[in-house]
Amino acid sequence: MNLRPLGRSGLQVSPLCFGGNVFGWTADEATSFSLLDAWVDAGFNFIDTADVYSRWAPGHAGGESETVIGQWLRASGKRDRIVLATKVGKDMGDGKVGLRPEYIRQAVEASLKRLQTDRIDLYQSHDDDATVPLADTLGAYADLIRAGKVRAIGASNFSAARLAEALQTSERLHLPRYESLQPLFNLYDRAVFEDALQPLCLEHGVGVINFYALAAGFLTGKYRTPADAAKSARGTNTTAKYLNDRGLRILAMLDAVAQRYGATPGQVAVAWQMRQPAIVAPIASATSLGQLQELVKAAQLVLDDATLAELNAASAQG
Repeated sequence: MNLRPLGRSGLQVSPLCFGGNVFGWTADEATSFSLLDAWVDAGFNFIDTADVYSRWAPGHAGGESETVIGQWLRASGKRDRIVLATKVGKDMGDGKVGLRPEYIRQAVEASLKRLQTDRIDLYQSHDDDATVPLADTLGAYADLIRAGKVRAIGASNFSAARLAEALQTSERLHLPRYESLQPLFNLYDRAVFEDALQPLCLEHGVGVINFYALAAGFLTGKYRTPADAAKSARGTNTTAKYLNDRGLRILAMLDAVAQRYGATPGQVAVAWQMRQPAIVAPIASATSLGQLQELVKAAQLVLDDATLAELNAASAQG
């Protein structure tokens, strides 16, 4: 496995990241353990979760994913073989939300306890919080880094303007800087990232670990008609927006490239992302060992420049 540097953090991560939103939700504990073991055994080391996963599910309070990962770490003894990323800031209820220093200090202790570890490799601001001065948030992270509880910090869902302001604040005040950015980015959802965030990340050496790598399953070819989308809540709520002329044009090109390479559309979609400027590790999830093997194969797929150009043209806006 060829590891990649994550920003200037010193962390070396695999070219794909396992999205932990499924752990304790659509993947029960036993399935989650088998997926995590298979991920590490295949040579990958990067796992991303958040304190809020999976608060959206009926009967869940948040912390379910971290709890499962923590149980796996205790049972497997594989803590030193992974780069562990989690997030803070989404609403956990009872006023537990945002990036106030006092809340960050409280939230990190809760995450460490659930994860059953003494350190978080990458601690990310899950959302921007404009109500808190950036210096205060970054100062709280500095304290956690000095205490050895966090190794590096990252940002998620930040605009280019706010990420730039955060980087400037870090430089001016000699505070830790956001070494990674977690934005929405895939073959369909390109414009917001490419227009302003990509050049900023390239200029400042910020590593990008994008989410929705498969556009909620659309780029696997699973949803090709409104009838397909209606087969699941995820399809109805999310992928319906992709079922248009541009989306179908992207699927047609993915089909053609997949046939040429003896791959699947989803593998091609992920392999394309791995070749994009600033992208360090797309984030993708799996709920079965079969789906995980699809991701393993995607990481091994190398697309030539002509194929990348075809995919770029097919997915171009307008």
